[in-house]
Amino acid sequence: MDSKFAFAFLLFYFLMSSHSVISQTSGKVNIGESLVAMDQNLSWLSPSKDFAFGFRQLNDNDDFFLLAIWYYKIPDGDIVWYAKGGNPAQRGSKVELTADRGLVLKDPQGTEIWQSDFGTGRVAYGVMNDTGNFVLVNINSESPALWESFSHPTDTLLPTQAMKIEGILSSRKSATNFSQGRFQFRLLRDGNAVLNAINLPSNYTYDAYYISGTFDPENSSNSGVQVVLGESGNLYVLRRNDERFYLTPQDIAPVKDYYHKATLNFDGVFTISQHPKNSSSNETWRVIKTIPENICFLIFGKEGSGVCGFNNVCKLKNDQRPTCECPPSYSLLDPDDKYGSCKPDFIQGCEEDGQSPQEDLYTLKDMPNTDWPTSDYEIFKPYSPADCRESCLQDCLCAVAVSRGDGCWKKRLPLSNGREDRAVTSLAFLKVRKANATLHNPRLPPNAEKNQDNLIVVVSVFLGGSVIVIFLLSGLLCLGSFLYHKKHTENHQQERSMGMNLRCLTYEELEDATNGFNEELGRGSFGVVYKGVIGTGSTVPVAVAVKKLDRLVEDGNEEFETEVKVIGQTHHKNLVRLQGYCNEGRNRLLVYEFLSNGSLASLLFGDLKPSWQQRTQIAMGIGKGLLYLHEECSTQIIHCDIKPQNILLDGSYNARISDFGLAKILMLNQTHTKTNIRGTKGYVAPEWFRSMPITVKVDVYSFGVMLLEIISCRRSVDIEIGENDREILTYWAYDCFLGGKIDALVEDDPEALSDMKRLERYVMIALWCIQEDPSLRPTMKKVMLMLEGIVQVTVPPCPCPFNSTIS
Repeated sequence: MDSKFAFAFLLFYFLMSSHSVISQTSGKVNIGESLVAMDQNLSWLSPSKDFAFGFRQLNDNDDFFLLAIWYYKIPDGDIVWYAKGGNPAQRGSKVELTADRGLVLKDPQGTEIWQSDFGTGRVAYGVMNDTGNFVLVNINSESPALWESFSHPTDTLLPTQAMKIEGILSSRKSATNFSQGRFQFRLLRDGNAVLNAINLPSNYTYDAYYISGTFDPENSSNSGVQVVLGESGNLYVLRRNDERFYLTPQDIAPVKDYYHKATLNFDGVFTISQHPKNSSSNETWRVIKTIPENICFLIFGKEGSGVCGFNNVCKLKNDQRPTCECPPSYSLLDPDDKYGSCKPDFIQGCEEDGQSPQEDLYTLKDMPNTDWPTSDYEIFKPYSPADCRESCLQDCLCAVAVSRGDGCWKKRLPLSNGREDRAVTSLAFLKVRKANATLHNPRLPPNAEKNQDNLIVVVSVFLGGSVIVIFLLSGLLCLGSFLYHKKHTENHQQERSMGMNLRCLTYEELEDATNGFNEELGRGSFGVVYKGVIGTGSTVPVAVAVKKLDRLVEDGNEEFETEVKVIGQTHHKNLVRLQGYCNEGRNRLLVYEFLSNGSLASLLFGDLKPSWQQRTQIAMGIGKGLLYLHEECSTQIIHCDIKPQNILLDGSYNARISDFGLAKILMLNQTHTKTNIRGTKGYVAPEWFRSMPITVKVDVYSFGVMLLEIISCRRSVDIEIGENDREILTYWAYDCFLGGKIDALVEDDPEALSDMKRLERYVMIALWCIQEDPSLRPTMKKVMLMLEGIVQVTVPPCPCPFNSTIS
């Protein structure tokens, strides 16, 4: 009996085991089947066993598991999908397939913590497909799929998987932490696929650091509608007209021999990779394409830290992936997050340092090929490396100075978008506190000890004299203190009312700062500009440009300060920053940052022609600044006088728009009619001379004229040229375009001639901008899209159809 019982038991076990294998490898999961998170996990396999669905134990904690899909045949197979936002489930949690709610995940206490939400319908069964897609099949065959993992991607796309408009891939927080990270890959409603960082935990979206360029407002059929990882492993944006815009090379290893995936990694790099199916245990994924190619070199916008955290430095590894490293004498805020922010291992600051010589407290550490390009607060040029070092060492605000060429860029904490690379042609001087440097008592101001001794002497005298004298002196001291603090508070309230750190300066202060308005920098429509030097509380005074506004009346103080406040709150990397103002009767002055490389006019019309690359970058910068003024700042600003003289260049020759907002200030308390012409001859839009409303399109017109000047390095009106058909640049440019001779605009510029597609595009954009009819001119947003090549530029009509000089 024992042997028969044993044989029957073995037969039953074999049959059950065989049934279990079949149920696991057929891919089908029946209603009521479940999996439990435990050490020896069963999983639901696809028919080929390429993919598995189930619980994966997290490496850093044996008591937590991730409900996921992964490559089953690859050792430690990469996870390609996960539930519950990447948040792990406790040991003993169970996922069950139900008819009315699909997959339901419960913790060990039976509390539901996740489900596959699909609305109405009933599940017939589930399927783990060989594509890596887990599907809940509808009992109603008319709508076969109630829910599928492909429609809820996490950080990875698999072959045949498509991401629709407004679809999102979110990176993990780290390689082993599957909760939401800082980066996203999205398909926008306009058809562009973009990569961008976000601010955790608010999910505020920063500027995109990659744009596919698949948006076409002129032809909606050309806009992207899906991002697809094709069966062959090619990643592309599918347009509405079924055209494919490939993001990867098309010669990829065949899918029958290789696994393929596209993953948004925790470090912000989007990688398309392949792995041989029949491989040894030591084979890894081979990256076919990284987007972007060098993430360390990208600027992630004016907010945020960049790829790495604040004060951290990004370096590109051989696999095109970034790593982050804190600077010397800095350490990670979170020791477990090497990609996070760094903090200085010392105390630094003007208050802490007191009046001690900075060289007694600090030393500078050289960091070759390193820069934090978005943390500047002061630029000096020309300036030698030795001068740059000394300037930072003597400035209690300076955390690091960067020397490049003949310029010096001083930076303060926190530092953002840090990078180290051979292509970074700069030397950074990092200021760190000496090991033996001691701090002053931070609770006492400089000379506090001496002041305390004096106070003791004074109190002793008081105590030795008459009580009445003590009261009188005490009363006088209190009254003086009250009056001082009242005046001090009023001044600060006035400055705070202006907002954004604007300083309210007296005319006498500015007269001293400019040495009696001695050094004139230039004259324009709005007044005369003088160079000055103003102390900022640091040991190094700051150079400024002081503009004395003319044609102002004494009335309108409130309106003037309101408009100055608007200017002071308008900040963009392509705008000149306002730092202070003076409003005393007829004396109204504005104090701007001083930009060392002068105006665009001096660069364009000087003896040495700037390079084509430099000119195109300047045009882009001006366009971005105007777009900000027209559409992105809190109060729309029409400049009314866009011209090369009002475009200044910083130490890196970045374009910065000046005099924005002044057109409105100059019209305060004046009769404002449509005929009050603002602007400069050659750049003024036709509507100024007609009974037409003045809109942002007047700036678009001026930009178009200036774009032609940037292209040709010639003035808009040049009667000295001696050729009637070339005196007016706008007319001549259209003639050249019409005759197919746009190369004449750049003459013998080999760099521009080798970039004919861009040259032709820029000329057509300029001609669209200078159309007589304002409604035909594009907005600055569209201008930027055309300049970037995202929007196709069509052939423009004659900009002056009623002018007989143009044929």
